[in-house]
Amino acid sequence: MKYYIIAGEASGDLHGANLMKSIYKEDPQAEIRFWGGDLMQKAGGALVKHYRELAFMGFAEVVMNLRTILGNIKVCKDDISQFQPDVLIFIDYPGFNMRIAKWAKKIGIPTHYYISPQIWAWKENRIAAIKRDVDYMYVILPFEKDFYEKKHHFPVEFVGHPLIDAIHDRQHIDESNFRTEFNLDEKPIIALLPGSRKQEISKMLTEMLAVVKDFPEYQFVIAGAPSQEYSFYEQFLNNENVHFISNRTYDLLSVSTAALVTSGTATLETALFKVPEVVCYKGGWISYQIAKRIITLKYISLVNLIMDREVVTELIQGDCNPKKIKEELHEILMTSKREKVLEEYDILERKLGGEGASAKTAKLIVNKMKNK
Repeated sequence: MKYYIIAGEASGDLHGANLMKSIYKEDPQAEIRFWGGDLMQKAGGALVKHYRELAFMGFAEVVMNLRTILGNIKVCKDDISQFQPDVLIFIDYPGFNMRIAKWAKKIGIPTHYYISPQIWAWKENRIAAIKRDVDYMYVILPFEKDFYEKKHHFPVEFVGHPLIDAIHDRQHIDESNFRTEFNLDEKPIIALLPGSRKQEISKMLTEMLAVVKDFPEYQFVIAGAPSQEYSFYEQFLNNENVHFISNRTYDLLSVSTAALVTSGTATLETALFKVPEVVCYKGGWISYQIAKRIITLKYISLVNLIMDREVVTELIQGDCNPKKIKEELHEILMTSKREKVLEEYDILERKLGGEGASAKTAKLIVNKMKNK
């Protein structure tokens, strides 16, 4: 069968790659064409457009690049029409994917959505479009099943969280060799995960790096995003206690003592590596003012949302400043809060449903298509 997959971000590339590997196991003759990144390209198939060309952050940036976004939508529709897939698979990235789903549904292409749009956070009215345009939904967070089925009467499959597979399947590294490779000394490591887009990274590193002087007994290591060049990060590397590692975030987390993490999937990744963290987020003033009026969630980190209580401290907008970052980082390094956070992480992992999300989803997709 022919599969067309659309992922528009780094996390979607990771999960898309694992899904593709599982599809090839279920359907060795599969032809896959996709929008994604380097990991999906390594898994096989044909890359149409890299997610680096699709990443626009915040309301203002989206408006400024609307012509490019609309152009990409046209390119995608034309490419799907030419490829004529048996199934279309969306991975998160709802602003783009829901537009394609509406079009695909009208012309009769089966639509499968892996990793639900976070409509429980905002734009809940998208449920009408999902019911109309999505044939099958595969959710990865335990509370999403009740949200869709009990609140909105839309059947979904809870498949577990693919990060568990991605983390469990990774090769374990030799810490000594890792430190040598990147010229790291023996000081404990505090990982800095400032996001993946330039605007976001600049804002967050400005705040995070302001506390380096307060922790001289630790070394700080910036996790470089695969979507950014080293030259962009050079402006932040003016302290001998600050280091940089690109595209090796999992290896970095596996040897870190604590982390400062920008809100997003990285908060959950950090928790699954059992690294105590402080969640930091500061957006542009206009984007933040709009967001806080339309997002009604109690928390911004996936860790706290899944646990439905504050497990990790969230420092948002005005609270995201060097003074508070210093205080909270001290808490997870030096006090009993560290052990409490680690205990909560174990509970979190159990709630996520164990391993096998990609394999379960691939099997469900292939079997549904074969039966059809």
